[in-house]
Amino acid sequence: MLHRLALRVLPGLTLAVTEETVRKRKRLVMLAPGFVAFGLYRLIKQVDALADPATLLCVSGVLSAFTALAAFRVGRQVRFERILKEDGVRRLGWIVGWIGFVYGVQLSLLVLALLKVLVQYDFLRHPDGPAMMAMIISCTSVARDAFEIGHVRWLQAAGRPILTFPDGRALRDLFRDQPVQIAQWILLGGSFSALIAVGVSALGQWGENPLSQLAAVALAGGVMAVWSYLAGIQRTGMFATRWSTLRYSDLFRFWWWPGLAFAATYYLVAVGLLIFLIRVETLTGPANGLVAGTVGGLMAIYGYYLGCRRYEEDRVQQMIPASLLRCPFVAGILRRNGKGTISGSLASPGVVLGESGRQG
Repeated sequence: MLHRLALRVLPGLTLAVTEETVRKRKRLVMLAPGFVAFGLYRLIKQVDALADPATLLCVSGVLSAFTALAAFRVGRQVRFERILKEDGVRRLGWIVGWIGFVYGVQLSLLVLALLKVLVQYDFLRHPDGPAMMAMIISCTSVARDAFEIGHVRWLQAAGRPILTFPDGRALRDLFRDQPVQIAQWILLGGSFSALIAVGVSALGQWGENPLSQLAAVALAGGVMAVWSYLAGIQRTGMFATRWSTLRYSDLFRFWWWPGLAFAATYYLVAVGLLIFLIRVETLTGPANGLVAGTVGGLMAIYGYYLGCRRYEEDRVQQMIPASLLRCPFVAGILRRNGKGTISGSLASPGVVLGESGRQG
């Protein structure tokens, strides 16, 4: 789900995909896959009840893969032949495999776990409703994100330089360039969240309850996301972060979204994987610690990554006026100088911490 974070936290991407005309087209793009998923579910139900979690996830993933390809083409606004020529098989494979199939499976697990943990609506006992919701929600969400990525790619092809294309390449570069910092954040985020989860589990049956664990992991993950984000945007060490450089209201918004929200999301996906695929009936202290440690490590890495990318956007915005960055001629010069992914943040200096993160 890193692409989702980038699309909603980095101002250059957020403003590009939340313009009013783009949002209107996006609503239509999301509507069609929802109806298609509902219709296909009704057809498949006549042959197979989709009561097996693995079968449901495979069907949802395949449907999401086709949805991602179609939505990306709509956002890209060109024919498939041209997309294949300009984007290549690798990027299309990423759209179909990662944004489509894998992301669709994650969203389906999220829906199943959310229904079980929050409202005790267990797919294993009552598969009909959860299966339908899992297919519809995963397809509409995949369509939204694939369309936005296609639109960003269309802007890039039209000459608007994009500093951070949401395909994870910049994160891989960060792993290569700063392996020590990444390892430190993984260790700190994982250890902190795991200790919180194990400590809550030690409170007894109440502490091992999935709702209690969800709250604890979400709170810990939100803290780690803010902490690592500040370290990335300030280019400081983990213990030298200056918390007073931004308004506390902005820090709270980032802690709430994406920090707490995505930590809860990753926790539910992990719980869904354990319950519905591995068939773990009860999560004890060690299992809760493992899940929480994984979530905390991810949130720390992603927060640091987003902070580093925001630092780059702000740096480029200060160095090169946004009006020049919109010029294809200037974009070509930057690419020839080895800065082919540079993009000025088209946000004003007042935009902070992804304050438009919930738009669209």
